[in-house]
Amino acid sequence: MSKFAFVGFSLLTASVAFASDTEQQNFSYLTPLDTEVEFGYQAHTGNSDSQALNSRLSAEYIQGRHRTNGEWKFYMLYKDGEEDKRQSSYTMQSDYKLGPRTYLYGSFRGIDSRYSAYFRDYTLSSGLGYQVSNTKDFLLEVELGPGYRYQEPNLDELKDDDIIFPEIVEEGIFRGRINSSWQMLDNLSLNGDVTVVSGRSNMRIDSNVGVINDITDDIALKLAYSRQYHDKVPEGLHKADSIFSVNILFVF
Repeated sequence: MSKFAFVGFSLLTASVAFASDTEQQNFSYLTPLDTEVEFGYQAHTGNSDSQALNSRLSAEYIQGRHRTNGEWKFYMLYKDGEEDKRQSSYTMQSDYKLGPRTYLYGSFRGIDSRYSAYFRDYTLSSGLGYQVSNTKDFLLEVELGPGYRYQEPNLDELKDDDIIFPEIVEEGIFRGRINSSWQMLDNLSLNGDVTVVSGRSNMRIDSNVGVINDITDDIALKLAYSRQYHDKVPEGLHKADSIFSVNILFVF
């Protein structure tokens, strides 16, 4: 992980926060520790037509008013039978609960890539969050706050289908996020989130929806759909790209 990732993690852990709205009006979280390992397959459509294998590791730890979670994703993209992309992405967030519904948060997201449009793409943000609901079966939370974005373009690997402008980006941004999960049945859950990062150079909207069907207590089948939208793209490119994946999920 680069020095930007280290600085980002240090900043977020220094200024973090989270608030949980339980229906019982207390100041504690519902679970202490969750860990997930995921493997799957991706089909890309939009500006590219390709296949990829992916893996994911995530963990969340809760103690009192604090919640800290992190996620690491790695995938290799193949076109015409050859490796075309190798990328690692990681997110870290730490929260501190102020009351039954409100919380402070600090967030960092980083992407390091060998072949894609950007060598490095980092976003830092901190602000306030609000939980509309936080029960065993349904979670809905909203986050808003300012931040900073750094992007370093990979000019050696720039291609016609890359959503990129060939300049280093260093700018203040505004970040908003809506996150939700719903335990519809004992063995079936639905989760989704939408994140908006807006700055002078561009606005990006990431949306994700996942359906998880438990096979056993520790193993589940996960269907996921994600979509990335940019309000500014080079001429001739689509503003949106989507990914559909089928994954095996291991929960600890």
